[in-house]
Parts: sequence; structure tokens; C-alpha cells
Amino acid sequence: MAKIVHTPLPPDQDPKILGIFTKEKKFYKVFFPLLFIIALQQLAALGVNLADNIMLGRYTELALSGATLVNQLQFMLQQAAAGVGMGIVVLASQYWGQQRIDPIKRIIGLGMKFGLLIGAIFFLVTLLFPEGVLSLFTNDAAVIAEGVKYLKIVCWTYLIFAISNSLMFSLQSVETAFIGMVMSLSTICINICLNHFLIYGNGGAPELGIRGAAIATLTSRLVELAIILVYVLKIDKKLRMKFRDLLRTDLSYLKDYLKVALPVTVSGLLWGVAQAAQTAILGHINATAIAANSIAIVIFQLFAVLGMSCTNASSVVIGKTIGEKKLHMIRSYAKTLQGLYVLIGILCASLIFIFKDPIISIYAVSEETKVLASHFLVILGISTLGTCYEYPVEAGIIGGGGYTKYTAYVDNIFMWCFTIPAAFLSAFIFHFPPEITFLFLKVDQLLKCIPNAITVNRFRWVRILTKE
Repeated sequence: MAKIVHTPLPPDQDPKILGIFTKEKKFYKVFFPLLFIIALQQLAALGVNLADNIMLGRYTELALSGATLVNQLQFMLQQAAAGVGMGIVVLASQYWGQQRIDPIKRIIGLGMKFGLLIGAIFFLVTLLFPEGVLSLFTNDAAVIAEGVKYLKIVCWTYLIFAISNSLMFSLQSVETAFIGMVMSLSTICINICLNHFLIYGNGGAPELGIRGAAIATLTSRLVELAIILVYVLKIDKKLRMKFRDLLRTDLSYLKDYLKVALPVTVSGLLWGVAQAAQTAILGHINATAIAANSIAIVIFQLFAVLGMSCTNASSVVIGKTIGEKKLHMIRSYAKTLQGLYVLIGILCASLIFIFKDPIISIYAVSEETKVLASHFLVILGISTLGTCYEYPVEAGIIGGGGYTKYTAYVDNIFMWCFTIPAAFLSAFIFHFPPEITFLFLKVDQLLKCIPNAITVNRFRWVRILTKE
């Protein structure tokens, strides 16, 4: 069973501390390569969404709005699957710190099956009830009809994504992240090329509109899965996985895995539902708000990707350090990470303010949509300062230390007790402008900095999860 460390951590024994930043070279050699590779991978993945948004936005605004609704389902799946993946990372990275490979293989096998189960649920629900699912987000019949065309094809990617995502997190737990970048780069190249031909009917291809974008997405997901399976089964020298390892179900680590993964998986799913609820609130205002939200969120994700990628890199660093039993280094590492988050947050927010209007101008949407998207991005630019600190602290340091229940508590208390009720009242009771409603949807990113800063610096979140 996992041993829980409740006693205070030993004081730092590293003489190489300068202010809040450690001068321990090993820390930076592990953290920054992971951060930049994961960020590039996420950037390429977001580039697919940006390409879809721009290319569908140039086709028709209706196609853009329809695909945006479906992307909310993809986001919900990604959040739940990320919980499954973080369960693998948190537990396996501690075993990686001890260089114990066999437990990692067994944990990966468990995690992949849970990921596939979640993907199968999403697939079946959206395949059988596409109109009913999309009607939860908007009452615009034209947008729903366009979204259904997209969803009937894209729903098949949910099964594929569940497997490839679990394997990608598995490799991150042993400090192998570049394959995710290769996957994402291949995806964006395939997606853009196929979108060019299948959305508009260029080069003699049929003009399929939003269905063409869906086919491009499905094709790119299949290529992603092929790449990571070949790497894991044929090329990787750290884990040396065999196909039977992926099929094997070893319940000896089930309790430990569920203790770590279940809170973040449920929390991720509820967070995804909350984001969908946010889209539904905006979607019931008008179609302009849907399109403006889609544009703003993609641009925000594009420039905040470095800050968000700190989460995965931090969880590996913290988990590996705990696995190595170097608890005396945790304090200095956590303080250093927090300092880096603040600097990265300032950089990301600055980039949003600099590039928001030039990127918005690329979209072939109405002037009203462009203006609203620009206003949304002003709000997002400010909230990014909080996002780049609170989320990596919460899920990367505290969650990476094994206290994954904390993430579930904080996210859902703020979301369901403040954000959603406040935005609902703003939109439907007081009928405030869309910008005010959007502000209520994003201000929690700043508010959560307070409890997260207090909790992380009390250092009561370390959990030793490995078995002897």
C-alpha cells in the first residue's frame, strides 16, 4: 500500500539555493527538456484546432459554430483521459525514480484499459444520440444540424484517442516526450492538407464542407495511433513493452492506481462538463457568442500552452524526486517551479495581447464576431496570469506529489459553487452583456491562486506511492 507522508518535509540540504531558484543543474536538465517537448507537442495539437477553426471559419460561420459544439465533447473526453493519464504519470514516475520497470508496465496496462473504457462511453453516447447531445449546448437548429454532420464521423476518433493518449502519458512518466511531438506534427500536416482538399473541394476532391474536416481529423488520429504503437512496441528502449503487456490486466496495482487516478479522472470529467456548460451558457445567448468564444479559446490555448505544459513536466519532476527518496529537495524544487510559473505566465499573457487582433483578422467572420472575440481575449489575457500559476501548482506540484484529491476539491468547489452559478445569473437573469458573463466564467483562474499558493507552501501534500 502507498505510504502517506504527513510529517513536515526535512529542510533543504542543497547549498546551491539562490533566492527561490535552485541552482541544482539536474533539476533544469530534467524539467526544461520535458517542458519544451511537451509544449511543442501541445502546440502542434492546438494547431490542428486552429487550422480547423480558420479553415471552417473561412468556409461558413455556421460550419465553425457546429464544429465548436462538437469540440466541447472532445474537450470533455480530453479532460477525463488526462485524469487517466495523470494517474499513470504520478504513480509510474515514482517507480521510474527507483528504475523499477515491471511495475510501470503493469500500471500502463491498467491505465490504458480505463482510458479505453472512457473513450467507448463517449463513442456510444455520441453515436446513438448526436442531436440530443448537441442540443444541450445550443437551441439553434441550424448549428445543431451542422454539428451532427461533424459528430457522426468524429465520434470514431474517441476510441482511437483514448488509446494513444494513455500511451503518450505513459512515455512521459519515464521522461520520453518527443514522440508526442512527432505525433502532433504529423497530425497537423495531415489535417491541414486534407482540410484543404475536402472542405473546399480543391484539387478535384469533393467539396464536403464540415464532413471533410471530420474525415481529416479521423485520418490524422489513425496516423497518431500507428506512430505511438510502433514506437512503444518496436523502438522504445526504456520500457521494452510487448503487445501482451498492453493486453494484460494485473490487478495487484489496481487499488494504488485508482487512489491516484480516480480523483483526477472524475474531476477532469466534471471540469469538462463545466466547460461544456460554459459553452452552453454562451451558446444560448447567440450564435455570435459561440463563434467568438471558439476563436478566443483557441488563440488563448495557443499562447498559454507553455504555462499549461508546466503541469505534466512538473508532475514527472516531483514524482521522480519522491521515488528517489530525495525528500529534502522537494521544498526547493517546489519554490523554483512556482517562480518559473509566474515568469511564464507574464510571457504568455503578453503574447496574447500582442497577437490577438492580427490572428482574429485572419478569420472570415462578421465584424461583430471579431470585436466580441477581441474583448474575450482581453479577459483571457488577464486570467492567463492566474492560469499559468494555479493549474501547474494544483495538478503539477500538489497532484504530482500524490495528493490528487486536492485538484478535485478545488476545481469543483470553485466551478460549481461560483463560476457556473454566477455566469448563469449574468446571462439569463440579469441579461448582462456577453463580456460580463465571460468574465464570470474566467475569474476563478485568478481566485484559485490564493488557496493553491497557501497549500503548496505548507508542504503537506507529499505521498510515497511505491510498494517495497
